[in-house]
Amino acid sequence: MRKMLIRGGVVLALLASSLTAGAPASASPIMNNPPPDQVVIDLVAMAGSGCRPGTADVAVSPDNKAFTTIYSDYLVQTGPGVPVTEGRKNCQLNVLVHVPNGYTFAIVKVDYRGYGLLNRGVTANQLSSYYFQGMTQTTTTNHRIPAPLDDNWLVTDEVPIASAVWHPCGELRNLNINTELRLSRGTSTGTSFLTMDSTDGSITTMYHLAWAACP
Repeated sequence: MRKMLIRGGVVLALLASSLTAGAPASASPIMNNPPPDQVVIDLVAMAGSGCRPGTADVAVSPDNKAFTTIYSDYLVQTGPGVPVTEGRKNCQLNVLVHVPNGYTFAIVKVDYRGYGLLNRGVTANQLSSYYFQGMTQTTTTNHRIPAPLDDNWLVTDEVPIASAVWHPCGELRNLNINTELRLSRGTSTGTSFLTMDSTDGSITTMYHLAWAACP
């Protein structure tokens, strides 16, 4: 058994050229503490083979420093007799973040977790992308999860503050979060699977937030 940690120095420059002019980060200092008013996140819609209706949810941490997505049926598998279509699953979540008046936020780090039983010879990938509603620019990240594996896995995207994209002040814009798991049998002769789910809420995808005051 072993623990996996893959750290990605990927800059998620979401919508950078479109939103930089409206971002308050250049005029307001980054806050060491989040706003005291509770942040509320509504899951507006979900779609995809990895998150059938009722199998995903979002929740804000009590300290307003992060929010999590929880999946209960997000699994890909491959092997003898397993249809090829079972090797690729995706999920698109549309969430609305209700930001306290006078504040804005940016996603600066994302942790993805799950469990994998991967035989030698298979190829496993976790992909993701993010964008605000109404914007066309999207950045996609792709993490390779090495095989063999029989343990929990964790991959992390980190966004430097200077490159983070801030939610426009005073606007309501839904955040679209797209994730995907891919598993290819390759030279393996056995059955393998990869999950990004949790039936008890202990495995979550966590989005870490930075906060700033609007000018």
